[in-house]
Amino acid sequence: MTFESPHIRVKDLNVHIGGNHILKNINIDIPDKKLTSFIGPSGCGKTTLLKTFNRLLDRNKDVQIDGQVLVDGENIYGKDIEVTSMRQKMGLLSQRPFPLPMSIYDNIAYGPRLHGTTKKKELDVLVEHYLTATGLWDEVKDRLNGSAARLSIGQQQRLCLARGLAVEPEIILGDEPTSALDPISTQKIEELFLQLKDKYTLVLVTHILRQARRLSDYIAFLYMGEIIEFGPTEDILLRPKEKLTQEYVKGYIS
Repeated sequence: MTFESPHIRVKDLNVHIGGNHILKNINIDIPDKKLTSFIGPSGCGKTTLLKTFNRLLDRNKDVQIDGQVLVDGENIYGKDIEVTSMRQKMGLLSQRPFPLPMSIYDNIAYGPRLHGTTKKKELDVLVEHYLTATGLWDEVKDRLNGSAARLSIGQQQRLCLARGLAVEPEIILGDEPTSALDPISTQKIEELFLQLKDKYTLVLVTHILRQARRLSDYIAFLYMGEIIEFGPTEDILLRPKEKLTQEYVKGYIS
């Protein structure tokens, strides 16, 4: 499936790590302002693929990456790419939240300060805006100077999402972002994702098929480092064409 103007276009992507061929000839278009989920068994390459989108694999000397990942038509692995600026376009939500070792307020203000916003009144507005956007403001407005580490894990995950949004990204990447959360916190994060789809391109790695169905506009099924099938959510989960996809959604492959 191709799109006329995809936000992310992956072309002939191959990733080797320590001599192992992890991602094999990946070609996929990820549309703008939709939520695309990657599903598949553990070890199939989902998280590795997600990390290629913001060049988190660069730090590993054992990694070899061939092919192209184009964001807004620009190859992020091109020679002249400015990596810091490119990463600003991407907000990443990991499996477990990692709030910065500072106050709730400073967690949100950290990114804007790095990018030149220093006036307290402007920072106050930004902090309230993004904490409100993630449903945290009413819960934390009376303890903004308190340690972020004292928040519940569900609150920490929403704080990390607010921190990512505060640098005004175009794309939000989620690597199983609810896997460590209780059902109520999971529901809140899912509701936020649904609200954010109108403003951002969302890419989600999940092993929960029910979650993929609730949230996704499109789903890609990965198996052994290859994209087996990609299409609209209902087609992949209810009317898959490929035998491997059929076996996975039926629970025969885990």
